[in-house]
Amino acid sequence: MKHLRINIIKNCREWAKPLKKNLYALYLACMDPRTPWYAKVFTTGVVGYAFSPIDLIPDFIPVLGYFDDIILVPLGIYIALKMIPEPIMSECRAHAETILNKSKPKSHITAGVIIALWILMFGSVYFIFKGLWQEV
Repeated sequence: MKHLRINIIKNCREWAKPLKKNLYALYLACMDPRTPWYAKVFTTGVVGYAFSPIDLIPDFIPVLGYFDDIILVPLGIYIALKMIPEPIMSECRAHAETILNKSKPKSHITAGVIIALWILMFGSVYFIFKGLWQEV
């Protein structure tokens, strides 16, 4: 049984490696001026959600908690990869691989933008519910 668990963990790590590289390549593709605007919008949402510590469905909810991590993020990555032209993605994958092999990427600006977007979203939800509550 212990051998089976170790095997599952190893398989998950192997499965996650290409996702991690593709996710960083998508981030780089968002910065490329040749990427179509609609692909940039969609890809920014996918990359932002994947890097965000806040989940749509909290992980502590049984079964559904990991739905977004297992289904939604890979599906978003797949769709984003289809939206971006292959020559751009090839360059971005190569660039991502060289950067990831050197060190882990750090972007404080990206972290700030993600935090600001989440604050804006929660603030909007708060004011919507506050307005609805006062009408009742």
